[in-house]
Formats: sequence, structure tokens, C-alpha cells
Amino acid sequence: MTWTFTADVEEYAATAEAWLLRDPVRNTVPLTVMRGLRGGQFAEDPLMGWFEEDGSVMGAVSHTPPYPLVLGDLPHAALPSLATGLIELDRSLPGVSGPLAAAEAFAAAWWRPERGRRAERLYRLGALAPSAAPGKARTAAAADIAEAARWFGDFQAEAHVDRTADPTPVVSARINRDELVWWEDGGLAVSIAGVTAPIAGMSRIGPVYTPPEFRRRGYGTAVTHVASRKAMDEGAAEVLLFTDLGNPTSNSIYQSLGYRPVDDYATIHFG
Repeated sequence: MTWTFTADVEEYAATAEAWLLRDPVRNTVPLTVMRGLRGGQFAEDPLMGWFEEDGSVMGAVSHTPPYPLVLGDLPHAALPSLATGLIELDRSLPGVSGPLAAAEAFAAAWWRPERGRRAERLYRLGALAPSAAPGKARTAAAADIAEAARWFGDFQAEAHVDRTADPTPVVSARINRDELVWWEDGGLAVSIAGVTAPIAGMSRIGPVYTPPEFRRRGYGTAVTHVASRKAMDEGAAEVLLFTDLGNPTSNSIYQSLGYRPVDDYATIHFG
């Protein structure tokens, strides 16, 4: 059982990509991170790793500061040695994110205590149900970068995720890939949703954010519906999203659109 680490995304992809693609649904986040790294995002001290047993890759992870360590759907027996390897590299981690049991197993092996967590659920779209709200959708353009980055920052602050991360580079890259959709009512932006371009037939919705003053009018449902339809029109066979289990409203909304649970995940923050 061995872990190998690298800062070279192509070296990582050459070894670990095939393993990640075996289950693009449960590996949706590490696949998306890998595409971002290939596109020049997350350039500040990235680290990727893969786990091999008997010559076969059995797991993969990635860390792109200031975000948490991202775990693929890997064997729990490999997590103590992962923690040991990262400690030996003197790697500083703000947290870990991944399937619930895997995230908890890594956190138990890490040297810093848990100081909080975000409980999440991964959903997969079945049949997309109709949605109606006043207004219409518009794909975000380059002129929207500053405004969209402000909205992403508001989402991060409210959701208590990645609050130290500047969203501008991510927003800029996603707008360049036509991955952000506004919902506008009366010419005013009232909600936003991201949708990843398909990877191995998989797209993921998120974030979805509606400012407090525009909530309870159906805008978040409408923009999620449009983003989901966009993913399907662009060739996604699997459309996914994560929800915060502490927000029953969003969970209800997504289920009303046809999303069904796949598995529970967690982001665990370290003290």
C-alpha cells in the first residue's frame, strides 16, 4: 500500500484519471478539480495524490489551498497512511471533504481536532420536473465577473464554506466556459446557478444562490431548472448537485425538481 504525491496535474491525471472515471458520479468533485487545475485554476501550491495496492490505483485525493482536502471514493483502510503522508510533507489542511465515512475516517487520523462540519447530500437528477417563476434566464458574460464574484462571496459567507477563498478566479474561469446562469426578473438579477460542463457524461449544479431579499418567490427553483436543462442539452447523462442538510428548504426544492439522494458527504473543518 503506497501513496504517491505530485504537484503536476498531468502526472496525476496519467495515473489517477482512469480510476476517477470509473465512477464519475461519486468522484464528481475530484474530477471537477482536476479539470480546473488543467485550466490553470488553483495554481497556489496544489498537491495531488493517488493510492496504489498490488500495482493498481485504488484511490485519489487533491488539495488546492485555501480549500479543504478533497477525497475520492477511496478505501477507508488507506486513510490513516494518507494522513501520515501529508503530515510528513508538513501539509497544512483547513479541512477535508468527501463521502461521509471517508471524511470522518480521515479526520480521526488527522492531528488537528474537528471544529465543525457541513453535512451534505449528493443528489442525482431523475426526470426533470417543470418549474415556473416570473422572469427569464441569461448566461453570464465577461461583463458579469465582478458582480458574480460578489454573489459567490455572499454565498460562501452565508454557507460557511471556503470563506477565505477569493472567488474571482473560479468565477472568471466558469464564465469563460459558459457555466454560470442568472435568473432575471424585470431586468434585475435575482438568482444565480453554476453548472459544470459535462465530464464523462456528468455535470454538477452549484452553487445556487438567491439573495435574502429575493427568496420565497421561486427564483432559485427556476434557475436550478434552467441549469439542469442546460446540462442535459449539453450532453450530460448524469446531473448532480450537493445540498446542505441543514437547509431543509433547498433539499425540498431540489427534490421537487426530480433530484433523488445518492449518498451523504461532509466537509469537516479542523481547529
